[in-house]
Amino acid sequence: QVQLVESGGGLVQPGGSLRLSCAASGSIVSVGVMGWYRQAPGKQREKVAAITTDGSIYYTDSVKDRFAISRDNANNTATLQMNRLKPEDTAVYYCYGNIKTVDWTNYWGQGTQVTVSS
Repeated sequence: QVQLVESGGGLVQPGGSLRLSCAASGSIVSVGVMGWYRQAPGKQREKVAAITTDGSIYYTDSVKDRFAISRDNANNTATLQMNRLKPEDTAVYYCYGNIKTVDWTNYWGQGTQVTVSS
């Protein structure tokens, strides 16, 4: 069994920063891509950022130059540093990982609320 546990998130004023962390644990053989999606009220889930084991990175256009994703392959963790936050970044953020146990499967964290408001 695999678990992805998220931490971080919360309430921040516009222009502020938050850091999200995601840790994978359990019967893991290998971890592939890790990243985050987010979902705002009334909107579809959106892919925010992703990082492969060799460090290739994806960002959605709206967060480029503001967010930074990183990972620690040895500890199966990923971090999303979010800077210069805007009200439109408000959403529930979900960590995910493509993880091999017996087969490769996408696993999801529990979600964490990020609210950007003055």
